[in-house]
Amino acid sequence: MRKVVAQLFYAVDGVVERPDKGWAIFPDEDTGDEMSGLMAREDDVLLGRVTYEEWAGYWPNSKDEPFASFINNVHKHVASKTLKKTEWKNSSVLGPDVAAAVRTLKNTPGRDIGVHGSIRLVQSLLKEGLIDELVLFVMPATAGQGLRRLFEPDAEVKPMKLVRSRVAKNGIAILTYAPS
Repeated sequence: MRKVVAQLFYAVDGVVERPDKGWAIFPDEDTGDEMSGLMAREDDVLLGRVTYEEWAGYWPNSKDEPFASFINNVHKHVASKTLKKTEWKNSSVLGPDVAAAVRTLKNTPGRDIGVHGSIRLVQSLLKEGLIDELVLFVMPATAGQGLRRLFEPDAEVKPMKLVRSRVAKNGIAILTYAPS
C-alpha cells in the first residue's frame, strides 16, 4: 500500500499558512536535499482546491526549480466539492468523497502520494487516519498571526511518533512523524 506523506512549512507558534508573509526562511542545501528526496519518492500529489487554484496560476510558467518541473509533471489530484474540471496539465478532481478516493489511490501501484500545503486537506486526512507521514519544516520564527494552524483547538487527540529528525544549518528543524 502506498503512503500519503504530507509536508508543511510550520512556524514555531503553529501557523502553517502563507509562508510568503515573511516567517519562512529560504531553504538551504540541507532542506533542499530533504525536499528533493521527498519529491523523488512521489508520483502523485493531493492538493486542496485553494492551493490548486493558486498554484495553477503560478507554477506552469515558473522557472523555480526543481519544484516547477516536479509539480508541473506529477499527477495532481484535487480535493474539491465545487471544482468541476481542471486546466493544469496532469490534474483531475477527486470527487465528492475525498477520503474514499484517497483510500482507493493508496491501493493503486506507485510511489508515495504527497500533500504539499493544502492545510484543510491535511487536517481532514489526519482526521480520517489517511496520513502515513507528516513532515514539518519547522521554521525558526513565529508567524504571529495566521488563520490556519495545523492543529486547531478542537482537533482530536491522535498520538504520533517521531520517526526522523534533522536540523538544517539554517536552523530549520525537519521533523517526520507517523501515527502511533
